[in-house]
Amino acid sequence: MGTQARPSYEQKQRLGRRGEELAAAHLNSLGMVVLSKNWRCREGELDLVATDGRTLIVCEVKTRSGAGYGHPADAVTPEKTARIRRLTSRWLEHYRVRWCPLRFDVIAIHWPPVGEPQLTHFPGAF
Repeated sequence: MGTQARPSYEQKQRLGRRGEELAAAHLNSLGMVVLSKNWRCREGELDLVATDGRTLIVCEVKTRSGAGYGHPADAVTPEKTARIRRLTSRWLEHYRVRWCPLRFDVIAIHWPPVGEPQLTHFPGAF
């Protein structure tokens, strides 16, 4: 019975970046325009901000390489959604967007060490 080494911080960061790039490509393939990737302010970070017509899409991306921590979307907790909503307000203030329809999506990616990534898109997740 073998044990698998836990991924390092750098490996997790690299996997997260790859997942966000895959998610951005997915949104583009749906005709959306990605406006911001990894937008940061002092309160945190938004993974992806895109437009779908006149609707602003704020997308949280969760990528996992194994099943040990459950489905990637399970990591989007009520506390996380509240923080994303606050950060979205900051993004809107920063870019001086007064009003627009908003939608909050989650993209969950299971990217095994061997094989192809499996992407699941949850439009209007919260």
